[in-house]
Amino acid sequence: MSDTILYLDLIGVAVFVISGALAAAQRRLDILAFVLFGTITGIGGGTVRDLILNTDQVFWVVDTRYLWVCLAASIATWFFAPFFQSLRTVLLWADALGLALFSVLGTAKALAWDAPYIVAVGMGMMTASFGGLIRDGLLGVPPVLLEPSIYVTAALLGAMSYCLMISPLFGLDTLIALPTATMLAFSLRAIAIIKDLRLPKYGR
Repeated sequence: MSDTILYLDLIGVAVFVISGALAAAQRRLDILAFVLFGTITGIGGGTVRDLILNTDQVFWVVDTRYLWVCLAASIATWFFAPFFQSLRTVLLWADALGLALFSVLGTAKALAWDAPYIVAVGMGMMTASFGGLIRDGLLGVPPVLLEPSIYVTAALLGAMSYCLMISPLFGLDTLIALPTATMLAFSLRAIAIIKDLRLPKYGR
């Protein structure tokens, strides 16, 4: 199960890296910018999480495969950006799965470091969205956190449902809670994509 989670995590990082590198492609930046924005998007959220949790080491320092994935996916996007653009729908769904997975994995890691539930939920949301937030800030575009589309809300659902399922109230095993919470977050994001659901704006 741990190996499966690791490989899914690496795939999710690769998808986020491609989305970050495509943002550089839209600005017609150089290949180093592709690597920069791809890496920030892929591992930025997890890096902020580990720093706040004060873990022994940031995850990509311990396992450099994350950095190699960032480098490879960024360079691949440099050469195949038009192809990736044509697969925008596929990437959209892959991003939804990555969002769901990262929100739950980030929460699980926070709980493993004895973070309170409310902190763990925040860490899960941060893992799933802060890479894109940093990227958008550097590019000067409206961040995804300020968009009305249901994106961060799906991460919130995944993080909260995971905490609830492993809490003493339900006491589910991690092997059950992790995929279930991931599927709940993915399902909400999928419904939002299909139905174009958006959170209501403040109208007063």
